[in-house]
Amino acid sequence: MTGEQKNQIADLRAKGFGYATIAQALGLSKSTVTSHCQRNKLGGIKANHSATVTPDKEYCKHCGKELIQISGKKKLKFCNQDCRITWWNSNQDKVNKKAIYSFTCAYCGCSFTAYGNSKRKYCSHDCYINDRFKGSDVL
Repeated sequence: MTGEQKNQIADLRAKGFGYATIAQALGLSKSTVTSHCQRNKLGGIKANHSATVTPDKEYCKHCGKELIQISGKKKLKFCNQDCRITWWNSNQDKVNKKAIYSFTCAYCGCSFTAYGNSKRKYCSHDCYINDRFKGSDVL
């Protein structure tokens, strides 16, 4: 959790939002928000808002930076491409992967899986080079 997210938790808690609402707005788990609030004496206050009400602002799932949503466009979850990629790489278990394909390498014959590319032939770049150039060092 970043320092900015900690400040946002304190601000939202002071405005009367509950743990679940804050967790949803910041892209954190409810238990993370709860334990942070209890450690920093922000707990014990009953939320003034119902669980269905969300704060006016939304924040980046990775860094906690405030997001500016544009009406008529898809809702943003991340402030930039770097945050999106970093979050994706560190949260593989939370991502619902639907496009996982299994293959057998055309060069070495080993089996491998790839995400998002249904037409892959080789397990690695080395196998591609060896098969394409028959193992020679041509440049």
